[in-house]
Amino acid sequence: MVGRAPVVLRLLGDGVVTGGHQGSVRDQHGVFSMARRRSGVKNRRMHEVKLSDGVITLSPLHLDDTEAHLAGEDEPLVRWLSGGPSTREGVEAYIRHCREQWDTAGPLRAFGIRVGTDETLAGTIDLRFAVEGLSPGQVNVAYGLYPSWRGRGLATRAVLLISRYAASERAREAVIRVEPENAASAAVARRAGFTPGKHTHGEDRAQLDWYIRDLRIDTQ
Repeated sequence: MVGRAPVVLRLLGDGVVTGGHQGSVRDQHGVFSMARRRSGVKNRRMHEVKLSDGVITLSPLHLDDTEAHLAGEDEPLVRWLSGGPSTREGVEAYIRHCREQWDTAGPLRAFGIRVGTDETLAGTIDLRFAVEGLSPGQVNVAYGLYPSWRGRGLATRAVLLISRYAASERAREAVIRVEPENAASAAVARRAGFTPGKHTHGEDRAQLDWYIRDLRIDTQ
């Protein structure tokens, strides 16, 4: 249900932006679509990106998502993704930072996972193109769903969509890092075509199992 993110920012928790295993407000198939054409990307803000497979939609987080995130956060999201409960101030600060990252084409690309015609927020997912411990060309993926949306295959769909987006941004490999006890997140990685890789330790000394997907298959 949640992929371990490198903490270059922590939205969940005490609201302080820090570095480490990122816990962001964020814990398959179908046509990949974008709300911008590559030929016109320089003339439009990056936070207009929208990805969809016909079942879920990924689009950048905005301040209106604050209430849904605070209502949806539960113990597993705190445990696996953020390390501490969210505060309104922290969530809003994180979302503003995410918008700045989109506006400046920064290394963080944070999306809300949205469902239905009203695009209800079901969780979050993000990419980080600059993470300590990753090789050039690798990008970190972290995700989490709110309790009522789990068990429906939505996380797998979100990971596949964001992997295709990462490939379009010239990333070579996508990496999901999870603690061994986080079986649900590891299962999502496997269903999305990630294969087991090495084992490392985070800044808190927790073991992290790596799952890796070759993104070249998404550009063929």
